[in-house]
Amino acid sequence: MENQYCKVGTVTPISAANDVATLLEYQYQNFLKKATSKESNTRLLEFFDSKAQKIKRALESLV
Repeated sequence: MENQYCKVGTVTPISAANDVATLLEYQYQNFLKKATSKESNTRLLEFFDSKAQKIKRALESLV
């Protein structure tokens, strides 16, 4: 067995994913659903909505 090294806390860039559009679409739908939820406070809903809009712009730039 060979040793494998990785840095704790490192992340893989989203552009390295095989199907970026599918991942972004899933994240967009997830944030949009959270933004329309009535169970959270207003500031949290605004945060989810802003995240959804950023992901939407990223999706549009891919097309």
